[in-house]
Amino acid sequence: MPPTDATAHAATAATDTGADTSPGTAESSAAEGTDGEDTLDLRLPDELIALFAAEADTGEASSRAPMATPAFVATADDLLDHVADWGPAVTPAGVFQLVPVQIERDLPLIDRWMNDPAVAEFWELAGPRAVTESHLRAQLSGDGRSIPCLGVLEGTPMSYWEIYRADLDPVARHFPLRPHDTGIHLLIGEVADRGRKLGSTLLRSVADLALNKRPACARVIAEPDLRNTPSVAAFLSAGFRFSAEVDLPAKRAALMIRDRSLRNLL
Repeated sequence: MPPTDATAHAATAATDTGADTSPGTAESSAAEGTDGEDTLDLRLPDELIALFAAEADTGEASSRAPMATPAFVATADDLLDHVADWGPAVTPAGVFQLVPVQIERDLPLIDRWMNDPAVAEFWELAGPRAVTESHLRAQLSGDGRSIPCLGVLEGTPMSYWEIYRADLDPVARHFPLRPHDTGIHLLIGEVADRGRKLGSTLLRSVADLALNKRPACARVIAEPDLRNTPSVAAFLSAGFRFSAEVDLPAKRAALMIRDRSLRNLL
């Protein structure tokens, strides 16, 4: 995603943990559990101990190939429940799908959009193509907490999206977020697609996709620049509620939230 000091844009959408993780609490809990009667017996079975001893004697363990990674270990995209597999959504504007960016295929198009003055005012990625490329590669080479995507409507790429884990993003330093809160950034690429409420339609659709495909996610959030009144209006029309004004490093943002519990009411 763009840095939080430069994420305002023409249509941006984007998590209270409730758990006390202070050191004092942890130490107190540990002290309470020191009674041997309350401790689980985690002794390994005798057969397994014997096997380890035999391998140590023969050197067999050191000659083996490394153990396969367990299936439950998360891969990068697992942080967002495999955006690539979210699939298409039927919207009033047609069939829409998020397609993860491929640099070689998509860079020229995204770079052209970023150099549109109306987009550049808020995304701040105008300039040589290397500027946009660096922004995309930083996400694609990361741990999967932000996935850049093309928005494809009826087979035509027409928008750029960033789906990100807001609770793992620097934006979490500036307002309370909950585990698995999902953030959305959006820009409508083509001038002809702007100003006809298409942003609201797609924002609602993508927010619903995130809630449908990410069972642990209770909220989708956005933090558009407060000056970008068309963007704020688009979120309101898409079922987001205005939560607060937030001072981020380079903008005053409108915190917009779409709650799972209210999705059928707004």
